[in-house]
Amino acid sequence: MVNQNRSLSPLDDFLRVSIHQLRTRVRRIEVCLDQLTDDQVWARRHEVENAVGNLVIHLCGNIRQWIVGGIGGQSVNRDRDAEFAQREPLSAFELTSRLRSVAREAEVVLERLTVADLPKLRRIQGYEVTVLHAVYHVVEHLAEHCGQVIWATKGLTGRDLGFYRYLEDGRQEPGQLP
Repeated sequence: MVNQNRSLSPLDDFLRVSIHQLRTRVRRIEVCLDQLTDDQVWARRHEVENAVGNLVIHLCGNIRQWIVGGIGGQSVNRDRDAEFAQREPLSAFELTSRLRSVAREAEVVLERLTVADLPKLRRIQGYEVTVLHAVYHVVEHLAEHCGQVIWATKGLTGRDLGFYRYLEDGRQEPGQLP
């Protein structure tokens, strides 16, 4: 596991923060899925709009391809177009289970990385990238689609999800990352 003390090198800190951000975004998507009915998970106003369910399936594919496969070396067979074409609904419970599972697989890979691994090259999805680039890509990609899931959830439920309520109460733990 990545050392959690404050005397980390910037690259060690990059790994620590990346794992934290992965966990945080996955938790936020889980909160959203917990607020939605199965019908809402698959709701779309237009055919070109992605349903929350499609976004979660897509994120699972991206995380698996880039981290579990691309960095971790496991065999991955991904059909990216099918992630967006899916119309047979999976339940919010099933989507949450899939997302948790792939996130845990990714965490295991990330926790095993060392600073020496970060400049190593990998070929992922037709791109030649460093391990650092691959990790960064997954974290930013997850954050992008997490924001879409949050936006859709608020629109479908009319509810504030309360992700920053702790700031009002001053409950932030010392050393807690945003």
